[in-house]
Parts: sequence; structure tokens; C-alpha cells
Amino acid sequence: MASMGLNIEEQKAVERFRKEVVDPSMTKLVIVDFWAEWCGPCKALTPVIEKVAADYADKGVVLAKINVDEEQFIASQFQVKSIPTVYALFQGQPVADLTNARTESQLSQMLDQLLGQLPIEAGAGGGAQQGPSAEEIAQFVAMGEAALAEGDAQRAAGIFAQVTEFASDNAAAHAGLVKAMVALGQTDEAAQVLAAIEADEKLSGDPAVAAAKAALELAANSVDDGELSALREAATANPDDMDAQLAFAEAAFAAGQRDEAAETLLTMIEKDRGWNDGAARAQLLKIFEAVGLQDEWVVATRRRLSKILFG
Repeated sequence: MASMGLNIEEQKAVERFRKEVVDPSMTKLVIVDFWAEWCGPCKALTPVIEKVAADYADKGVVLAKINVDEEQFIASQFQVKSIPTVYALFQGQPVADLTNARTESQLSQMLDQLLGQLPIEAGAGGGAQQGPSAEEIAQFVAMGEAALAEGDAQRAAGIFAQVTEFASDNAAAHAGLVKAMVALGQTDEAAQVLAAIEADEKLSGDPAVAAAKAALELAANSVDDGELSALREAATANPDDMDAQLAFAEAAFAAGQRDEAAETLLTMIEKDRGWNDGAARAQLLKIFEAVGLQDEWVVATRRRLSKILFG
């Protein structure tokens, strides 16, 4: 895809595509998935593609996801008329249309055929296979984090579990698995995984592990819908009862109502930041850690906290 005659944005798009797709395809088989947020069939196909790509990562398969809304120029170059559209690329050229492969077995069968025909770089020396590169691992971790952020904890858990199998020293993947299990309500299993992580010196000191631990601790405040409603009513009826406010905020976050939890805690801090040795602020900071300090919601809520504390 030449850049002659293109405007600056189109040149940037071409450069991104070259870096993320063309360059890896020189030695790997790249699955290019054209998708969009609004596409229902894409959401159904995504878990299939991601799982198979993870399974085949050590065989030289890489997944590249192209959002057609964000990369309209690239989509037009491939003449994408409907989505999902899925191609396999090798050495910069499409070698197969995988769009009709909608199940794991169908996609696996097509990949097996391609891998048997193409000189894909999957290992070095004596037939020993190499695992996925650091870049590929980071890509899968990012997919897991995105799935978790979108509320698809089941898919996130599957992705993170796959990554931990071929990258046992990746703290972010282990931590992501704990958080996904917490989101699924599997707190006992999550506690076991966390205990194993904390026993590993290579993983235990990572900030991602601390975030996973915070998420698990916050989940301990989980209550059923009836109890949550009762706590909400008590907090609403007694706005000056700080214990009632804190109890509701803790339960609300554990139930996934982070906006209500944050609003309650911010109000508490504004009323009396020193109450119970700053318990409301400590709880809010713990929520920030569990969600992730780079998360947009956390960034926005931290701004509100700073405005309350520092005017």
C-alpha cells in the first residue's frame, strides 16, 4: 500500500497498518479482523477468533483487529463492504478469506491448511517451537483487558487463562485472570489464583497484582439485591449517618454500581474528610487501584476528588 498522493491522515493509517500487520506478516500468518463496535455478528465472532489465535500463537499466527470506523481508509483499500470481514495475510498479501469460518473447528481447519502450505516462522532450530513474542503477548493481554472493561468477564477470563499458559511470568495476565474471576463471582477460585501469584517472587511485587488483590478484597462486600436495596434506602434516609453511607458505597461497588459508590464516597469526603481516619477516601483510593489508575472513569473521578481536597 503505497503512500504516494495520500494526505497526512491516510499516510498515518498506512504506517499503522504496515507496523501492525504488514511487518509481522513477513514471517507470521496474520489474521486481519475488520470489525466495529456496533456490529452484532462481530461480537459473536470475536471470542472465536481470539481463542483460536491464542491457541495458534506458538505456530506463528498473529491477530490484528481493524476497527472500520477508525480505519476507514484501510477498510476501503481492502474493499470491505460488510463486517465482519476476516482475511489471512502472509508477506503483506491476502492468502485466504476466513470470513465464513464462524466456529473454532472451521477456523482451525483453515489455519491448519494455510500453515501446511506457507513457510510460516513458528520456531527455531531442530523443530523446536518458540512461544509468542512479547508484542503478541501484550496484544492478547490488551484484548483481555478490553473484554473486561466491556463487561465480558467470561471472554476476558478465557483470554487471560490462555496467556498465562504460554507466558507464566506475565503478571498482568495473572492479575487480569483474578479480576475476571471476581467479576464472574468466582471469588474462592480467584483467591486461590491470587495466593499462587503472591507466592511467586517474580509476580508478587507487580502493581497489577496489587490491583487484583484490591478487586478481590472489595468483592468481599458483595450482597444480594435485597440487601443492596436496604442499604441504599438506609443511606438515603440518613444522609448524615456516615456508617450507613460507607456500608452502601462498599456494597454498591461490589455489585458493579461504581458510579453510585463513588458519588457516595465523594459526598462523604466533602462533608467530613477526616471521618474514621479518612475511611471514605481510603475506600475510594482502593476502588481506583482495583479498576486501574489509567482507566478513564478513574481519571475523571480522581479529578473530582482532587477538586474536593484541594479546591
